[in-house]
Amino acid sequence: MGLEFTLAGVDIALPMNALFALALGFILVLGAGPVLIPQLHRLKFGQSIREEGPQSHQAKSGTPTMGGLMIILGLVLATLVFAQWTLELFLALFVVVGHFILGFIDDYIKVVKKQNLGLKARQKFLGQLIIAVLVAVYGGLQNDLWIPFCENIDLGFLFYFLLVFVMVGTTNAVNLTDGLDGLASGTVAVAAFFYMLVCAAMGKPELAVLSAATVGACLGFLKFNYHPAKIFMGDTGSLALGGVMAAVGILTHTEILLAVIGFVFVCEALSVIIQVISFQSTGKRVFLMSPVHHHFELKGWSETKVVWVFWTVGFIAGVAGLALFVLGA
Repeated sequence: MGLEFTLAGVDIALPMNALFALALGFILVLGAGPVLIPQLHRLKFGQSIREEGPQSHQAKSGTPTMGGLMIILGLVLATLVFAQWTLELFLALFVVVGHFILGFIDDYIKVVKKQNLGLKARQKFLGQLIIAVLVAVYGGLQNDLWIPFCENIDLGFLFYFLLVFVMVGTTNAVNLTDGLDGLASGTVAVAAFFYMLVCAAMGKPELAVLSAATVGACLGFLKFNYHPAKIFMGDTGSLALGGVMAAVGILTHTEILLAVIGFVFVCEALSVIIQVISFQSTGKRVFLMSPVHHHFELKGWSETKVVWVFWTVGFIAGVAGLALFVLGA
């Protein structure tokens, strides 16, 4: 039972369990909010705002963070309830939970130890690298890469370098996107929705359920995270959500497609890279501030306008990615 339809000759059979997982993920996060948010207030787990950031963000100081606890609760429980328990599913959940733990440690250092920078960059990278290497060594994955309009190609040993690059790059890119109220949760919800369809079309129902649970959890979180946010997801949430996107992209061997569906995340990461290279080599900045969502804020866009425009771009990228998948299959 489920929803079955055809796009450009490609059959997509979305299992009913995926829709149930979406609903349960949504309900769990929606129910967790009124319980967790007051507790975080009581514990004074508030977000510290960087002084060099947009001045409008200073009013957000003290808003509870570590809301990723709600997200991980919703998406993991909903997935375990409705997905078939397979090695591939647990591999994906290992990636998600591993990055959740890494993000939790980072947030804990920031809000409890009152060290605003959290984990050092090299410490966070080492944690991400360990997760990626464990997946590469013990995941038993095929070494092929899906390329649109072509047969899959066997990358051989190069596949493991691609795996590490995609996992580290994706989790960091989603982490960078989490800078405005509702931005990361909304864009991940959109990207996960389209990957849910891709996974269903590829005959990977367990990954479709994981993607659907992520959609539901993100939508539930938006109830509390949309402007003005009552809670932030923190690295606890953004790294875990980056782990979801990386896991489905790697396990479906559609890393190229991930760059299309996750176009917003790619732009956010590239804006930081370009800014750093430009400033270090010429002393000049390309953007008023990076990641690029802050550039538009400083250009005079309201926070909600930036978020809605980025959501729209993410949706268009999702449609383009799905079209590329069905036409290039």
